[in-house]
Amino acid sequence: MKITLIDAGKRFNRDWIFRHLRYEFLPRQHYAITGPNGSGKSTLLQVIAGAIAISEGEVRYASGPHSTAKFSSTGGSSADIPPDQAYRYLSLSAPYLDLVEEMTALEFLNFHAAFKPFLSSIGIPEILDAVGLVNTEQKQIRFFSSGMKQRLKLAQALFSDTSVILLDEPCTNLDAEGIALYQQLVRKYGEGRLVILSSNDPQEYDFCENRIDIRDYKSTLTAGSQSADSGPCTSDRTAD
Repeated sequence: MKITLIDAGKRFNRDWIFRHLRYEFLPRQHYAITGPNGSGKSTLLQVIAGAIAISEGEVRYASGPHSTAKFSSTGGSSADIPPDQAYRYLSLSAPYLDLVEEMTALEFLNFHAAFKPFLSSIGIPEILDAVGLVNTEQKQIRFFSSGMKQRLKLAQALFSDTSVILLDEPCTNLDAEGIALYQQLVRKYGEGRLVILSSNDPQEYDFCENRIDIRDYKSTLTAGSQSADSGPCTSDRTAD
C-alpha cells in the first residue's frame, strides 16, 4: 500500500498541530515520525490510520503490486482504496488503545482474528510465544502487568495480515528484555511491509530508513521558507 498526504493539516480549536504536509509513504519502506512530547506525532499517526479526520487537505490510499497482505490488490497497477476501507490494510498498536481485559489472551487474539486475520504462517499459540507471553493463554488480561499488555498490543499489530503496520511509542512500559524483543520482531515482521511509527526514542525507530520531524510542518513556518509546490512528493524531503 502507498499512503499519500496532500497539503494535509490538523487543527484543534485555533491551534494547528501540523499544516501543509505533503508526503508519500511508499510500500516496503519504514518511516519514523519524530519530535518532542506534545508536538503532534500521535495525531499525525492517527490521521494516517484514518482514526481522526484532518482539517484540511487529503489522505489517499492505494494498493498495488507491492502490497503483500491478504486484502491487497493483486493487479499489476495501483488502485485507489476508499478511505472508509483503508482500515482493512492497516494494523495499529498504541498506548491509548484499550484491550478487552475480561478476556484471556487467547480469547482476545481469537476475537481480533475474526475481524482482522493473522499471518497464515503463524498460529495464535506461536504468536503468544513469540512475544514472550507463553503460558498466559488462559489468564485474563486484567491480571497482566503493563509490560505484558504492551506485548499483547504489539502482537495484534505485528502479526496481523496487513500491508501497513502503525506503531505509536511501541516500547511504552517495556523493560530492557521487552525492548530487545520488539527490535527483533519489528525487523523480522516489518520486512516487506510499510511501517510507520511515532516516537522520540531512537531505540524504537533505529531501523527506519526515513525520518519525518513533525516540527517541519508547524504553521509557524512562513510560506516562503519551504514551498509545498516546489516539486513532487517524495519520501526524503520536507515541504511547507
